[in-house]
Amino acid sequence: MRSLPIDLEAHLKSGVTTLCNCWKLSRNDGAVKGFTDHDNNLEFDGVLYEAASGFIGSEAVSRVGLSVDNMEIHSALSSSALTETDLANGLYDNAEIEVFLVNWADPSQRILQRVGNVGEVKRGSLTFMAEVRGLAHHLQQPQGRIFQQTCDAEIGDGRCTVDLDTPTFSIVSSVADVQTSQSFTSIDLASYSSNWFNGGKIEWITGENAGTKSEVKGHVRQSEVISIVSVWQQLGSLIQTGDQFKVTAGCDKNFGTCKLKFNNQQNFRGFPHIPGNDFIIKSPTQDDSSQDGSSQN
Repeated sequence: MRSLPIDLEAHLKSGVTTLCNCWKLSRNDGAVKGFTDHDNNLEFDGVLYEAASGFIGSEAVSRVGLSVDNMEIHSALSSSALTETDLANGLYDNAEIEVFLVNWADPSQRILQRVGNVGEVKRGSLTFMAEVRGLAHHLQQPQGRIFQQTCDAEIGDGRCTVDLDTPTFSIVSSVADVQTSQSFTSIDLASYSSNWFNGGKIEWITGENAGTKSEVKGHVRQSEVISIVSVWQQLGSLIQTGDQFKVTAGCDKNFGTCKLKFNNQQNFRGFPHIPGNDFIIKSPTQDDSSQDGSSQN
């Protein structure tokens, strides 16, 4: 059983309470945002909890055992608190969230109710709804190594060791012309062969999307001077001509790509010789000299 701070317990027993909820969001980029359903701003532990954000929390569900606790929060999209662009660019994806019950008349009387992470986010024209997942959701994530034919390392990480900052695998360029909301042309990428950046990352340096990242869907060398780049997801703000970005080469995690494209086969983290499903379902035949299904017909 959780014990309450003495002052807060006395306040709850008084019969007349001045309580509110506060949410502290810690984004992956290090920014910390505070929100409250009280009608005035509150501040404690160096964090300002904004009242104008319109945050409303749903009923919180807690379960015995290892099942994931869930609740939802609803809010209006506001330029001063939380913007549609920030949500669309993934700045709040899996952000850590702390939920406090606070005596707004004396914020020193408070208790941390739950800690979790932002899950699925649904956006409307003026509002959004975010799922808050309890800490138990980490137990549902894969842990340890996965035995599979493809590599389980991320390109450029400590297990992969490929240096993506070399000119062979990355370049800083700018948008020459915008084709659609998810594709554009670039001049500097024309020296790279088609598909070189497929699956790679784009980090936007200037423009309204500066600081956000995109995944490359396609890279086509159209001519000696022009390449077309497309991204999987539309950004929070429109891509503009002249926007600068840094793009890095992608990897499809196959052994052949690791060897031929990156010359990094010694650090390949997959198991390319694991038998596939075709071998498992293969059955012996009269013409199979080994009688175990291993020979190719």
